[in-house]
Amino acid sequence: MSRDGTCIGGVARVAAASGREQRWCTMVWPKIFCTCCLLTLSLTWVLAKPPPDKKDRVHHGQDLSDHPHDDSEDFQYDHEAFLGKEESKTFDQLTPEESKERLGKIVDRIDRDGDGFVTQPELKDWIKHTQNRYIYENVGKNWKDYDKDSDGRVSWDEFKNATYGYYEGEAFGDMDNKDTYLKMLARDERRFKAADKDGDMIATREEFTAFLHPEEFDYMKDVVVTETMEDIDKNGDGFVEVDEYLGDMYSPESGEPEPEWVKTERQQFLDFRDLNKDGKMDREEIGHWILPPDYDHAEVESKHLIHESDKDKDNKISKQEILDNWNMFVGSQATNYGEDLTKEHDEL
Repeated sequence: MSRDGTCIGGVARVAAASGREQRWCTMVWPKIFCTCCLLTLSLTWVLAKPPPDKKDRVHHGQDLSDHPHDDSEDFQYDHEAFLGKEESKTFDQLTPEESKERLGKIVDRIDRDGDGFVTQPELKDWIKHTQNRYIYENVGKNWKDYDKDSDGRVSWDEFKNATYGYYEGEAFGDMDNKDTYLKMLARDERRFKAADKDGDMIATREEFTAFLHPEEFDYMKDVVVTETMEDIDKNGDGFVEVDEYLGDMYSPESGEPEPEWVKTERQQFLDFRDLNKDGKMDREEIGHWILPPDYDHAEVESKHLIHESDKDKDNKISKQEILDNWNMFVGSQATNYGEDLTKEHDEL
């Protein structure tokens, strides 16, 4: 489906915006109301509440763990940050020896250049990869649908044929919505080129993941902004005005009063979206809106793990340094047992 949920040749495309915190006022209901009061308050609540299908284009980074980051208590936050939530549960069932053995294999994967050390950027990339594992798994499940020649890569022609059923010279034939499909095809081609770092129009698995999920990759930010601009900028002047911004999420009915949530979004635009107060959003402001500069959890955690494990203070960690500090990176039955004993002792 397309970014707005439209089906395109049976290919599942994930929207570029994930959940954002809703800032809608909640209402405290007294225990007893007359029928008239209830009807009035119900109407007010409906008008103030955004519709469930309201478009949300903002992408926020996710926390690495639901646990507090307190190493004096336990290393659960570090385990989930380094392994991902589901994988950390698997390690919790292993013996210390099994955990160390698996950790050693993971270190070999993190050390991309094979120099025997893990640098902070390598560790950060690993943490981001584990946190986005569901994305890579989704791409993996559908990989064979695109990689028709099984060479481990997906060419633009392979994707185009699998998605649109389109071959050179056909140009969608006599389809009624031919122009729409041609625009979608051109948009996908532009995104594919942006994801394809070496410009050969053949995507590696990483590049293809960036193509399908551009919001998760820093180097794809420009294309995400461009696509958002095209969706919302109806008059094509290269800016998004407040009415275009609201029109992306709300279509007023004739004679209908403007809902309270729309008034709130209008004020949000004026106060927080239009940063230079010129009455419209430019590309930079749109980027700040849909891809806000969130707190970089992976950056902070990778530096923390390096600091706690780098015994010789050379700003990188060897495989042995990681294994010496293995219980901070991964869990096991023994670490869980030890943490339980510590908690029981504190409670006594």
